[in-house]
Amino acid sequence: MFIYNVTVTIEESIHEEWLLWMKEKHIPDVMDTGFFVENKICKLITQEPEITYALQYTFHKMDDLAGYQKSHAPRLQKEVADKFKDKFAAFRTVLEIIP
Repeated sequence: MFIYNVTVTIEESIHEEWLLWMKEKHIPDVMDTGFFVENKICKLITQEPEITYALQYTFHKMDDLAGYQKSHAPRLQKEVADKFKDKFAAFRTVLEIIP
């Protein structure tokens, strides 16, 4: 099993709107693609003034991630970028779950 991790730092001015939109719209849309089996929203605990979250999506095999990235990621990432233009920064990593 693997985790597709999206770390997002957002401006405080849009924090509550962004979090609600993630919970009600974006994450359900990602899960509806059928490539992921579970998701979590984690907030980073830090001394920094920025607000940072890690959105984690669990998947079975690397082909699942490749399928998502090819068929759905560009559209879904564009939706976020259009809605919260210049108010956030994101980077993505892949983690392997070690049993």
